[in-house]
Amino acid sequence: MPLSLSCRAKHDPNSVAGLPAGRPPYPERYRWSHHPSERRHRVSERLQPGDVAPDFELPDADASPVSLASFRGRRVILYFYPAAMTPGCTKESVDFQSSLGELEAAGVAVVGVSPDKPAKLAKFREKEGLTFPLLSDPDTEVLQAYGAYGEKKLYGKVVVGVIRSTFIIDADGKIEKAYYNVKATGHVERLRRDLGL
Repeated sequence: MPLSLSCRAKHDPNSVAGLPAGRPPYPERYRWSHHPSERRHRVSERLQPGDVAPDFELPDADASPVSLASFRGRRVILYFYPAAMTPGCTKESVDFQSSLGELEAAGVAVVGVSPDKPAKLAKFREKEGLTFPLLSDPDTEVLQAYGAYGEKKLYGKVVVGVIRSTFIIDADGKIEKAYYNVKATGHVERLRRDLGL
């Protein structure tokens, strides 16, 4: 069974390791396992500035497909968070919403990604008044492609899960800045400073 980043993604024999057709041939580190148990324990390699941002198409809170390519031509803040409606993730998302007007005026889009299903994202969006896209990645395939899934410390224990991470992607679809293991509080303010806002 071919691996897909979306139920609508198409594949061709020239795609790399099951990546959607028409996508650039990413390095070996972006190849995903087809077997869920292997994928769950996969160690993701971190992206660096200058790397091509792996493209994807994921459902939003309304279950409508949204692709990274649809933002080409403008900068994007792409942030990965563990779970909707939890204290840290709510704080981070509300901070993005509070800065959204200033970010959009500077030509910067904001997109959030978590393993939550669209229905939960819809509740989160409504409860917190979020107006930017929240995307669902329940199989963690995109999270893994960005190195935002793997081992992390949680309450003193090493667990495997979502690593809170943020990327600034330039207008050409390349990683401009990568932030891993970020703290929810104060993170958006740091991004604004780094963007010169």
